[in-house]
Amino acid sequence: MTPPPAAQPPAPPAAPLSAPRPHLRPRPHQRPLCAPRPLSAPRRPAALALVALAAVLLSGALLALSPLGLEAAAQGVGQGIAQGLGQAGGTAPALQLSLNGGDGDWVGALRILALLTLMTLGPGAILTMTCFTRIIIVFSLMRQALGTQQSPPNQVIIALSLFMTAFIMQPVWSTIQRDALVPYMEGQISQTVAIDKTLVPVREFMFKHTREKDLALFVQASGDAKPQSRDDIKLYQLIPSFVLSELKTAFQIGFMIYVPFLVLDMVVASILMAMGMMMLPPILISLPFKLMLFVLVDGWNLLVMNLVKSFS
Repeated sequence: MTPPPAAQPPAPPAAPLSAPRPHLRPRPHQRPLCAPRPLSAPRRPAALALVALAAVLLSGALLALSPLGLEAAAQGVGQGIAQGLGQAGGTAPALQLSLNGGDGDWVGALRILALLTLMTLGPGAILTMTCFTRIIIVFSLMRQALGTQQSPPNQVIIALSLFMTAFIMQPVWSTIQRDALVPYMEGQISQTVAIDKTLVPVREFMFKHTREKDLALFVQASGDAKPQSRDDIKLYQLIPSFVLSELKTAFQIGFMIYVPFLVLDMVVASILMAMGMMMLPPILISLPFKLMLFVLVDGWNLLVMNLVKSFS
């Protein structure tokens, strides 16, 4: 007979689940893992101080550009000197500050401020009151119709649009220079008269290329009375009407450009499907044919010539 198995010692009791493990217990010189981090001290608002300093300097510069600001500053300095000398028992000297120069309309500082303002608003005026809008949109649609991603690049398109804008608007610039700019520089007319004479050829150009439907839309939206003539139409009504008409004309020209290239894409796609080459992108095959067609018909010459004729 086999001897009975020896009795095994009982297993030690399991440690409770809530008891912390030895390797996770925090050391005396360390921060517990679950303890909240102390809040950092608020940083010094250096950025706010710099912004406040810049605002003070800017306000001081704008104040110095105006003659009223110079006079107010001079009076403030004079009062400060008077109070200081009054406390010291002395007599305050007279302090006067005057600005000479200019023809009564502008002073030198305000001329510089007006020039900087015109330089800032110049791009907006070119975009809204000239033929730049139509030209840049037509060139962009032409590039998309060809299928070339970034050729010609944006810089080339913008430069060509600017030069074409200067070419098309040359009669308007000549009229402004003859009737407004030269007489004003010679002192024959005032500033208000020069501005009015500058707007006359610009308004004629915009009226010539603005649809009556678009003009009526903004006249009714403004809530003003029905104008009896073109002179009654305000400039803030004419400019958005002109831009809306230019957008519509540009999209019409873009549609006419898209049609031949779209037909070519459909022909190439049908041929590829008939040959069973469905995995080959049609744009990859049609792009050389588009470029060849555009070059054979002298597309740039036709496009630029028709754009110029659309403003004649």
